[in-house]
Amino acid sequence: MSIRRVVNHEEIDRNPAAPVGEIDDFCRELAKDLLDTMYASPGCVGLAAPQIGVSQRAFAVNVTGHKKTKICHGEMVLFDPVIIEKSDPELAREGCMSVPELTGDVSRFTRITIVAKTLEAAEVVIESDAFEARALQHEIDHLDGLLFLDRLASPGALHIRKVYK
Repeated sequence: MSIRRVVNHEEIDRNPAAPVGEIDDFCRELAKDLLDTMYASPGCVGLAAPQIGVSQRAFAVNVTGHKKTKICHGEMVLFDPVIIEKSDPELAREGCMSVPELTGDVSRFTRITIVAKTLEAAEVVIESDAFEARALQHEIDHLDGLLFLDRLASPGALHIRKVYK
C-alpha cells in the first residue's frame, strides 16, 4: 500500500497534465497509489494524479454510498479522460483534498459523457449524472491545471469548511 501526500493548493502544478498514452507498470503503480491515498482520506470520493505530485492525466473516483449519488459506476481509475457530451448545469457546493479548509459553490454539468482508458487499456464511454458527474468533472479539472477555486460562481461563493461530528 502506498499512501501519498496530497499536495496543497499552493503547491499543486497548475499546468495541464501530460497524456498517459500506453498503460504500463507506471500506470498500474499510479492507480494503486491514487486508490490507496483516496481511501485513506476520510470523505474523499476522487483524487487526481497532480494532487499527489504526478503530472499525468489519471484519476481515481468512487462515489459509492454518497447520499447525492444517482448513477454510480463504483471504483474507477481512468486515464486520458475527455468529456464528449455535457448538459444541464447546476450550482452546488464542493470541496477538495488540496483545499482542505474551504468549500465553494461551483456550476457543473449534471449529465456528462466521457471517454477514457481503463487500467486494462480498454477505451470506455461513461455516461454519468448528478454527484458522480460532478466528481468526474472536478477530477478532470485537476488534469487541466484547475481547482474548484477557479470556477467559483461568485466572489461570495467561497466558504470555510464545516466539520461535522
